[in-house]
Amino acid sequence: MVLSGTVLVIDVLRHTPAGVPVLDFSIAHASSQLEGGHARKVECNVPAIAVGEVARSLAGKRPGEPIAIAGFLAARSHRSTQLVLHATQVRD
Repeated sequence: MVLSGTVLVIDVLRHTPAGVPVLDFSIAHASSQLEGGHARKVECNVPAIAVGEVARSLAGKRPGEPIAIAGFLAARSHRSTQLVLHATQVRD
């Protein structure tokens, strides 16, 4: 999936015990979509995570900057059903 919007919140780049960079952030998305033949305004805030080189490339982003991310949705953890976008690619 691809999601575009603006950076809402971005945490400090951290590293796993194995030294892999990890970055938690969220994206504010707003668009107009067709649903049932009618335009619908869509607004949402999506939590996201990036790992490895993608995390490094996003580490310099600031809130309010435009962003487009390709990735996949997965549960936050084994105990949570909250979905998180796992960024696998930054799109320009």
